[in-house]
Amino acid sequence: MNNPNYYGPFKVYIQNYVEVKQALGYKYLTVALCLKRFDKFTVENHNSASDLTKEIVMAWCSKKPHEKQENLRGRASVIRQFAIYLENLGIEAYVIPKNHFKSGEKYVPHIYSDTELLRFFKETDQCNYCSLCPNRHLIMPLIFRMIYSCGLRVSEARLLKVQDVDLKNGILTINQSKKDNSRLVPMTDELTKKCQIYSKQVHRSSNPEGYFFPMIDDKPLTHGNIYKNFRKFLWKAGISHGGKGIGPRIHDFRHSFAVHCLKKWSLEGTDLMTYLPILRTYLGHESFDETAYYLKLTADVFPEITLKLERAYSELIPVIEGGGYETN
Repeated sequence: MNNPNYYGPFKVYIQNYVEVKQALGYKYLTVALCLKRFDKFTVENHNSASDLTKEIVMAWCSKKPHEKQENLRGRASVIRQFAIYLENLGIEAYVIPKNHFKSGEKYVPHIYSDTELLRFFKETDQCNYCSLCPNRHLIMPLIFRMIYSCGLRVSEARLLKVQDVDLKNGILTINQSKKDNSRLVPMTDELTKKCQIYSKQVHRSSNPEGYFFPMIDDKPLTHGNIYKNFRKFLWKAGISHGGKGIGPRIHDFRHSFAVHCLKKWSLEGTDLMTYLPILRTYLGHESFDETAYYLKLTADVFPEITLKLERAYSELIPVIEGGGYETN
């Protein structure tokens, strides 16, 4: 749904705002849906409004029951940017102050230990056949190894096309990346071999445009399906889960990959100033700060190398209390 229909007093401006952003190359689907909800809110409560007043903005930003603080901040950020857009057009609009709503408690990524990874992957290897997803027992042992070994986001793995997996050279082409960035991701020889075996079983006559990890209807594996299996494997591996929003999460495999790389390089005495840009490119980060964040995680998780990191790269390690730059 690229351009939902809007009906409220700001419908023309919302439509134009979304179209401008998309014309600049942004997908803007999540923001468009948020503005769709805002449009419905104005239809129901402020249908005769001519200006985006403080009353409207603050009413929209009132916290909903059971809503997480970060979700509220997200809604407030969307309406703030829209208000700035209206102001630039010469329309009266209340711009909510930046960081008006305080952050909630930030999530601290779980860095899987080597033992936890071995136990988890062992459980994926014992995944049973399922008629609703006939390839599940073949997909699960591979997709989680790929997410960890290549530091992928879940969406990047599940949306891979058959043609995106170079079985000869062991390279993944990531086209479904965050903010539409694309990149090439080399695989280890071991992972490449597993992909070759998997492909012979699943893609004997598949369309190159087909999904590498398909559901029964040739649609991509859903995030919900992956998460459901993840929780099952986690439990069987004896890895404690604190509940929704507490983790561990699937995305923590990506965090773990980066931290394990930095730990290895640090212990080997590698010049991180040389390797951090490589890690940044490999992970598909836009800014250096996103990659430098993992220096902080590495120092926190492996205290035995904290002093070494601080001495050599103190100016690079950001001061961050939990959280992180990525959520999916």
